[in-house]
Amino acid sequence: MTLAFPNPSRSFDEARNAVRFVGHDGMFQIRFFIEADALAKPDTKREAGALEAKCLSAFDALRTSIYDVARKAYSHGRRDSYTLTAADLH
Repeated sequence: MTLAFPNPSRSFDEARNAVRFVGHDGMFQIRFFIEADALAKPDTKREAGALEAKCLSAFDALRTSIYDVARKAYSHGRRDSYTLTAADLH
């Protein structure tokens, strides 16, 4: 089977400072996180919710590229969780 992303939902995980999304390989669910630093430049002043909104918006704009990077990471070794970084997007 190949990795698919049938559910477009994503959420901001404050504890990990990352956007969480899920892929599926057949009946297996694979968790992905993409670090906030890969999605939004850090601001000197942090307003509550501003980073979350920026990251979710950036994720939506880069969704196709992020899914491609996630598929590539998954193809190199199958695990149940992956954390993608800015280096993975370039």
